[in-house]
Amino acid sequence: MPLSSTYTKKFIIPKSSIDENGHVNNVAYVQWMQDIAVEHYSSIGGVAAQGPDATWVVREHKIEYLLPAFAGEEIEVCTWIENIRRVRSLRKYEFVRKSDGKVLVKGETDWVFVDVKTGSPRAIPEEVAKVFTPSALSGASPKSTLAL
Repeated sequence: MPLSSTYTKKFIIPKSSIDENGHVNNVAYVQWMQDIAVEHYSSIGGVAAQGPDATWVVREHKIEYLLPAFAGEEIEVCTWIENIRRVRSLRKYEFVRKSDGKVLVKGETDWVFVDVKTGSPRAIPEEVAKVFTPSALSGASPKSTLAL
């Protein structure tokens, strides 16, 4: 069960994301994962909670490509926090084609909370961990149907 509420965003796949095989380039999904993670985190007050002396860096991305996607298709990407540990947090993603509801891609990112000056991992402060809990979000509830 996800720790956080699900954050979603819909968009039309641009031609610039298409590779020589005629479908979305694999690298585009990594960029979209990072973009929605940052957008979600900012929207729930994470940047303000962490302060200027810390940030998140990626330790590992995992992506499972299930079906191709093409220019002009509308997709919805969903993200949520699966867990928070001492210095790390696992975020999951799901990309769905809106026209048929098919899951195109599933992914996850292992994020590490670090000190900006030293680059060393540091314990995730309670103020940061709290922004991910559904009760911290006004009126939001977890979307439990999205399990990877």
